[in-house]
Amino acid sequence: MKLGLAIRDVRDAELALAERLDKLGERHKADHDVFHLSETLQRLARANLERLAPVAERYGTDVEPAQAPDEHGAGLLDRARQKTSELVGRRPEPGLLLLRDLRELHLMYAEASINWVLLEQGAMVARDAELLDVVTRSHAQTLRGMKWTVTRLKTAAPQVLTS
Repeated sequence: MKLGLAIRDVRDAELALAERLDKLGERHKADHDVFHLSETLQRLARANLERLAPVAERYGTDVEPAQAPDEHGAGLLDRARQKTSELVGRRPEPGLLLLRDLRELHLMYAEASINWVLLEQGAMVARDAELLDVVTRSHAQTLRGMKWTVTRLKTAAPQVLTS
C-alpha cells in the first residue's frame, strides 16, 4: 500500500503552510488581521499534523507535528522585524507584497487540499475509518485557510490595485 506516500505529501504540505503562515504574520505584522489570522491558521495546520501522526505510524510514516513558533516579539530580532513592518506598512508597496504573499499562500493551500483529497480516496479504498475521520476533520481546516486567502484577496485587491 502506498498510503504512506500520500500521508507524507500531506505532512509536507501542512508543514510548509505552517512555516509560510509564520513568515506571513511576521512580514505583515502591521496588518493586525493578517498577523492574528496567520497565527490562528498556523495552529490549525499544526493540529492537522497532530491528528494525523498516530494514524501515520501504521503506514510507516513519521509525522512530526510542526512546533509552535516562539511568541512573536520575544527577542531583539523580533522587535526589529516588528518595527520594520510598521514602518513599511505606511508605504504603498506592502499592499502589493500582501497580494503576492496571499496568492502564494492560496496556491499552497490548494496543494495541501488536493493532497488531503488523494489521501481521502486512499483511506476509503483501504476502509480505514480512523484515517478517513482524520482526513475529513483536517481537510475542513485546510479549506478554511484557503477560503480566508480568497476573502482577504478580495478585500485587499481593490484598494491596492486602484491606489
